Amino acid sequence: MILPAWRAVEGGVELRVKAQPKARRAGLLGWMDGADGPRLKLAVHAAPEDGRANRAICALLATLLHVPPSAIAVVQGAAAREKTCRIAGDPARLAEQLETLA
Repeated sequence: MILPAWRAVEGGVELRVKAQPKARRAGLLGWMDGADGPRLKLAVHAAPEDGRANRAICALLATLLHVPPSAIAVVQGAAAREKTCRIAGDPARLAEQLETLA
């Protein structure tokens, strides 16, 4: 992977993800190439209705990165499968944790 799927921002990182809602098995599916660069692919059980899939993605990311769910928000693509999530915290520590998922 040449470019990371995340970038440091003030107070945290922004991570590009690809959501797979209504999946049989929830979890991390790995890294994939998107039109604008790499993305972290995540599967969740929740349907993409009333923000349920977005909340499930935030909860899954919180578990994977060991941060509280309130530290994660979908900042772009709330109604799309390709999203950008903002994760609050130390950018260096979060980048290290994201690299371990690779």
